[in-house]
Amino acid sequence: MSPTQIRKADAVALLDPPLAPAPARLLPSLAAVYRAQLARARVARIPLLFVATFQSLGILLMMRGVVDPGDVPAARSVVAGSSVLVVAFVALNLLAQYFGRLRATGGLDHYATLPVRPAAVVLGAAAAYASFTVPGALVTAGVGAWMFSLPFGHLWVLLAVVPLAGAALAGVGAACGLLAPRQEIATLLGQLGMSAALLLGVLPVAQLPGFVRLLRDLLPSTYGVEAFAESFATAPDWASVFGNLAVCGAVGLVSLAVATWAYRRAATR
Repeated sequence: MSPTQIRKADAVALLDPPLAPAPARLLPSLAAVYRAQLARARVARIPLLFVATFQSLGILLMMRGVVDPGDVPAARSVVAGSSVLVVAFVALNLLAQYFGRLRATGGLDHYATLPVRPAAVVLGAAAAYASFTVPGALVTAGVGAWMFSLPFGHLWVLLAVVPLAGAALAGVGAACGLLAPRQEIATLLGQLGMSAALLLGVLPVAQLPGFVRLLRDLLPSTYGVEAFAESFATAPDWASVFGNLAVCGAVGLVSLAVATWAYRRAATR
């Protein structure tokens, strides 16, 4: 090459720097992000579990003074909503704060240089945070069933509710953190979302006004609450349980897709 051609090539390289390596396949990159996020979150897991579980147990105790254990439908709603609230605290509230902080501090630029797909970043972070909610949700459900004299036989349904409701709420939390113009607004949105999960998920459905029930139907975790509440019946309607779980899973896919789009949008700005 002539000196002139070399200079032109150098100028093109400066104006058009090489892109990050081609992203790896989704599952390997998802596993890598999950392990990294899990190791990072492990430092705070004890306070995280304590706060999320203690909050839900406190709500159970408070509602025990309001709801008569003989009112079985109300008792089911309270226990199911309090159990899923553990998931909402982490998947919605903390993820909104995490992604808001990541965007504000330039952390998204770091991920943009790695060969990982945007979906892997969102799913990996969501799965890592949601992993810490399983023990707290199980403890809350067990204590609530004992406190309201509900059967223990179908608590295993919670093992399906936690990942599905967690995915739906994690997608909403991540989208709030990535779309919020400032970190403080992301924190505010996370707090508001958790408050909505508390008020609309724990309070007995029969006592809610019609327009509030409509808002409740729009909350992604509602279908997980309904599925778990139905499992406390002496003879559960399994079609209703699995139907609500399917809706919860579908909403989770949509919310995670929105969060992935929000990640791409934030990373390219």
